[in-house]
Amino acid sequence: MKLITAIIREVQLERVREALIEAEITRITVSRVSGHGRQRIEEVYRGQKVVPDLIPKIKIEIAVNDPFVGITVDTILRSARTNGAEGHVGDGKIFITPLEDCIRIRTGERGGGAI
Repeated sequence: MKLITAIIREVQLERVREALIEAEITRITVSRVSGHGRQRIEEVYRGQKVVPDLIPKIKIEIAVNDPFVGITVDTILRSARTNGAEGHVGDGKIFITPLEDCIRIRTGERGGGAI
């Protein structure tokens, strides 16, 4: 089992969500987060150029069994990129971490079946 965490642009959320559903990955958690990396956005506020410290992003978390890791990652990569196949600075990141256990609260079921 793995936990896939993707940080993407806010505007790409609907596109990524639809692509995941099309790939039959329907159980996701979405959070609004802020952060910064190499992406720089300049905004004009009261006539002054301002570079905000934190940029709003979307964090998607998906717990999957091992056979679904590749499908999930490929779907996110394909649908979250802006500017076609090349992508753009600020498109986001995907993190894959081992998931020790999963427990369904309603039934107490554990492991891959609970996902």
